Amino acid sequence: MTPEWLQAWTPTEGADRAAAQFRARFEADPDGTWSAPGRVNLIGEHTDYNGGLCLPIALPHRTYVALRRRDDDTVRLVSAQEPAGMRTIELGDVAPGTVDGWAGYVVGVAWALRQAGHTVSGFDVAVDSCVPYGAGLSSSAALEASVAVALDAAFALDLAGSDDGRATLAALCVRAENEIAGAPTGGMDQAAALRAQAGNALLLDCLDGSVRHVPFDLSAHGLALLVVDTRAEHALVDGQYAARRASCEAAAQRLGVGTLREISDDPRGLEWALDKLDDDVQVRRVRHVVNEIDRVTWFVALLDAGEVGLVGTLMNQSHASLRDDYEVSCRELDLVVDTARAAGATGARMTGGGFGGSAIALVGADEVDRVAQAVADAFAAEGLGAPAFLVATASGPAS
Repeated sequence: MTPEWLQAWTPTEGADRAAAQFRARFEADPDGTWSAPGRVNLIGEHTDYNGGLCLPIALPHRTYVALRRRDDDTVRLVSAQEPAGMRTIELGDVAPGTVDGWAGYVVGVAWALRQAGHTVSGFDVAVDSCVPYGAGLSSSAALEASVAVALDAAFALDLAGSDDGRATLAALCVRAENEIAGAPTGGMDQAAALRAQAGNALLLDCLDGSVRHVPFDLSAHGLALLVVDTRAEHALVDGQYAARRASCEAAAQRLGVGTLREISDDPRGLEWALDKLDDDVQVRRVRHVVNEIDRVTWFVALLDAGEVGLVGTLMNQSHASLRDDYEVSCRELDLVVDTARAAGATGARMTGGGFGGSAIALVGADEVDRVAQAVADAFAAEGLGAPAFLVATASGPAS
């Protein structure tokens, strides 16, 4: 089986595609085109909604929108990835539970901006994307963030010009996803899409929203980050993700803390917390979250020290914890991880929410094709559908 590679569009190609679709569907020119990246998380999984640390990078794969503001309250939406046709929604009618499907991620952003007191009216929007859908690479946040910067420009909100303003936009995108789209995600994906910097990983403290840009240039160390889309599609609105979050929140309440981050910072340590819990599921969930927050700290320390080749051990530990304690891996993700390691990867782990989606492997720059071929062959031998591959480089934010 020959590996399939998912190529990123150039910015010009992506913008041209979105604008051409806009003109074809709305018979007018857009006010402009905007885009936002997908993301891959290096480490720090399921820590964001627990007030923890995470370390994503923005992908070169982006979602592009062409948008034109309207003077009425009507939103008209088309997407190259959704051929069912144009959707028309009255912005004033948008509320939790009123919009289904992908449109919720778009009008939800406008709704959240309005809820925050910003003046936003209707608009026409055309969407096209090369962020793999359902791959755990945050296609939803890429859509939200691209719409957020488009609305910011179209309605002169003046938020996207500063990091503080982008943090505000990210928080509003989270609200859109939680309350309108109905996915109880944390804030990592939106922060990566709006606040990342090219050439850097984004160390995000989800307790206070602060960020630090950590240089991340694998090529300088002869390495590459191989991303494998298992095409075992995941969905964050099917209840499994929400169940993990609810378990963590219940454990935090039982322990008398606001978030599980407080356990990570508590000098009494993890064992003290685990001894106070009498629910085995909560014990395992808490153990993963607290140890994963520590792994982020160690990962960044290794990057700061220039010891990039040593982070693979932390990736391996993270995957084992996600598989065994958090129980969000699956057959396909485990197969990628095991095969990549056997083929020589320094480290490998699932990335994103889990239950399908993607895995990442840290490999030698000259070993990318060989490791990808080994994974493709393993999927074929197991009778699974063909995965897809891309090489991730730390890219820029929504613009």
